[in-house]
Amino acid sequence: MLDSELKSKINQLWDKFWSGGISNPLVAIEQMSYLLFMKQLEDEDVARQQNARFTGEDFISIFDDCSDCRWSEWSNYSADNILNHVRDKVFPFLRSLGGEDSLYSKYMRDSVFAIPNASLLIEAVKIINGMHIKEQNRDTKGDIYEYLLSELKTAGKNGQFRTPRHIINMMVDLVDPKIGDVICDPACGTAGFLVNAYQHILKSNTSKEFIKEDSDGNSYNFKGDMLNEKQWLFLREDTLHGFDFEQTMTRISLMNLMMHGISDPHIVQENTLSTRYDESNYYDVVLANPPFKGSIDATEINENLTIKTTKTEILFLELMFNILTSGGRCAVIVPQGVLFGNSRAHKSIRMKLLEECRMDAVISMPSGVFKPYAGVSTGVLVFTKGEPTKNVWFYDMTSDGYSLDDKRNYINGKGDIPDIIEKYHKKYPIEFEDRKRKCFNVPFNEIKDNDYGLSISNYKEIEYEEVEYEEPEIIKKRILELEEKIIKDLNDLDI
Repeated sequence: MLDSELKSKINQLWDKFWSGGISNPLVAIEQMSYLLFMKQLEDEDVARQQNARFTGEDFISIFDDCSDCRWSEWSNYSADNILNHVRDKVFPFLRSLGGEDSLYSKYMRDSVFAIPNASLLIEAVKIINGMHIKEQNRDTKGDIYEYLLSELKTAGKNGQFRTPRHIINMMVDLVDPKIGDVICDPACGTAGFLVNAYQHILKSNTSKEFIKEDSDGNSYNFKGDMLNEKQWLFLREDTLHGFDFEQTMTRISLMNLMMHGISDPHIVQENTLSTRYDESNYYDVVLANPPFKGSIDATEINENLTIKTTKTEILFLELMFNILTSGGRCAVIVPQGVLFGNSRAHKSIRMKLLEECRMDAVISMPSGVFKPYAGVSTGVLVFTKGEPTKNVWFYDMTSDGYSLDDKRNYINGKGDIPDIIEKYHKKYPIEFEDRKRKCFNVPFNEIKDNDYGLSISNYKEIEYEEVEYEEPEIIKKRILELEEKIIKDLNDLDI
């Protein structure tokens, strides 16, 4: 967990970019990522050199033919030289690093160094040096980047936006990914779901004596000490897969995973709804918050998507069904319209998820959860592919632990979430038959008879509280008494 000093430095970094003329948050994040990447590149090179000395192995530095591309070298250049050097030499060096198929080349391909002046570059370098990233453990390096991303408070043009970390944690806890699962986010954005799925698996395989808690009760320091070498290799190289159609998001998600210790993440720039994407029946776990507002040209839609619509929120749900293995689990955020929409496409996707999957949960979330990005009401669907639904468990979330206005002020950071996680894993006892409660079960046949509607308002019973009103004569008497008192007070004032 980050201390206040590190948070302050990250806030300073954001402030320098705003005042330095980079007002687009996505561009700012991308440029900050490049600088962090440059710093980490030399830190890792030094670490490999030290390990080679310890083991007696030969070592060839990636900077052997370009020593002035080292962070420690060029970061001390004067204002007259630093900007041109980084833009014209360091960036081309990074693009070519490791050959055409390397992660570095993939990450930096078509990248543009957009820091406009030397003064901003120098100030940013000073702040990053002050973070002492080399001395931080992997948890802290990841948290630095997560906190950097937390300031990304803007929605993309297609309605995509960063999912709050505590909502991601809730969804990951509900599907409970295990070591050996292959996990996918088909619209990964900043890769928050993949990072948290990775940490969830690490936590499940860390001895209790290593796990610590911060002042807010959040766990950290996941060592994964219970994993063997083969399991570690699978976790780092084969577990996490993400796709996004925006190049900027792809770069940001790559950096996020790398900062969390995933050296070779499977992140692909691809529109998974398009004809160019051809995976099916492959992933054990799918976690996503796909764009709500987007649409796609009908001629571009993947032929495996059979529901006739161009609405991406519906197409993504069918895609997730298609890419899951039999028995695979999914947790996905959807706009409330998906739960009650009466178009043929809306009904078709709900029918598919209820009849060809086991719909495990429908969690209704309050409309303020995604402010300031959007005020739309949303829900979380949790389902398992390959089993028919018998009952659907509904939960009416009224608080997520933050204020539901644009400020999203911290209250306790939890709200109903601990209760949701606890009750989800025991969702069939008789106590969930009372529909006046926050959560309850509804039989499949009742949902089918209701046009496969999944809006909680269709099933929840509202308990009205009887209010007793005073009789009219009593009210008249009180008005007369008040008038007499006013007249008396005026007389006493001798008016």
